[in-house]
Amino acid sequence: MSKFDYKRADMEKIYAINNISDYNADNNTKTLNPLVTVIDFSDAPIRDWGEVDAVRFQYGMYCIYLKDVKCGDMKYGRHYYDYQAGTLAFFAPGQVMKMEKPAQPYQPAGYGLIFHSDFLLGTPLGKNIRNYKFFDYESNEALHLSDDERKMILDCFAKIKFELSQPIDKHSKKLIASNIELFLDYCQRFYDRQFITRDSVNKGVLEHFEALLNDYFESEKPNTVGLPTVNYCAESLNLSANYFGDLIKKATGKSAQEYIQHKIIEVAKTKIFETDKSISQIAGELGFKYPQHFTRFFKQQVGSTPKEYQQLN
Repeated sequence: MSKFDYKRADMEKIYAINNISDYNADNNTKTLNPLVTVIDFSDAPIRDWGEVDAVRFQYGMYCIYLKDVKCGDMKYGRHYYDYQAGTLAFFAPGQVMKMEKPAQPYQPAGYGLIFHSDFLLGTPLGKNIRNYKFFDYESNEALHLSDDERKMILDCFAKIKFELSQPIDKHSKKLIASNIELFLDYCQRFYDRQFITRDSVNKGVLEHFEALLNDYFESEKPNTVGLPTVNYCAESLNLSANYFGDLIKKATGKSAQEYIQHKIIEVAKTKIFETDKSISQIAGELGFKYPQHFTRFFKQQVGSTPKEYQQLN
């Protein structure tokens, strides 16, 4: 029985994706390589969830999905994935995704590229796979494809599948890995485009970021929590740290960390000139645990210590 037959009355079922052969079998796909596969989900059996309310997918491999059918809401972490028909979703080993029960049984449609991390050993992609940060994106962050981009993605899948269908020789691994890397490079390009064009989703993030920092420094959080971090800001805006960092970089030319540091200096300068508080007091109000850390940071950013800056100006 396929692990996709959810007939038992479990409230939530766990489906682990750890093995190419097993995953292929569950989707009526022939295994051409034990570490890589391209799946056409239209060949898979109808998904009937029975009495199960949700399925928790545990990923032991890299999985990229281009699905063409609504198949239940996807929840990654605490947030729902911005996942529609015709979008790409990325998952890396160790991640967990929860899918809620769809309204009725459905026929899967679309494609999947799945590969084991062992396949990347000894390849340039193995050294660079961590550079593709979209594997760590969370909510509202799926890759939405234009028609031309979709054709390019399907062409990449076709080339990978072609290589998988050839007799294995000394070129096989290099060509397959190179085509996967080409596919991921296209995805990175398309994400760069999406940061610019998806104004309806991304609009206002920078303004909310600025407002978040203003509110932070006007509250007691610097005293109780410390300096604001990229993770804190991203979580407050319901974004993953990687997606948030990439979005801010595209919008401002600065990393999110650099933006926060610039804000700290901006607030520090205001406090130095508009209050009669000591440098030690100002350091505490900004979130620095020790005044000397603030002095060192200020000098690195401005070129002079807070006291020197006050005197010079």
